[in-house]
Amino acid sequence: MHSRFRDCPESPNCISSRATSASHYIAPIVYSGSLEDARQRLLEILANFVRARVRVKEERYLHVEITSLILRFVDDLEFEFDDAAKTIHMRSASRTGYFDFGVNRRRCEEIRELFNR
Repeated sequence: MHSRFRDCPESPNCISSRATSASHYIAPIVYSGSLEDARQRLLEILANFVRARVRVKEERYLHVEITSLILRFVDDLEFEFDDAAKTIHMRSASRTGYFDFGVNRRRCEEIRELFNR
């Protein structure tokens, strides 16, 4: 499956389940059942995130923008569904700045935790 994810830059403000460097890597979400059920579950979780806007919604790809409360920074959050492997790949990156103080990683871990409940 060809990935739409760009590689993470060298800065520490990006994580991806397709990253090759340990500092940028995060494990993908594993699901059972149908792709549509997994996609719908993820969309329901994302709908509860304040300041999150789904910008692209396709069968196997989602792109979400999340705006920070105080400084109004925008982070890009992407998901790719690999139904053959029952896996949702994730990429989360800050558009600006160098450090994100772990925000992108914590957000993706929170999404994984909510998905697995």
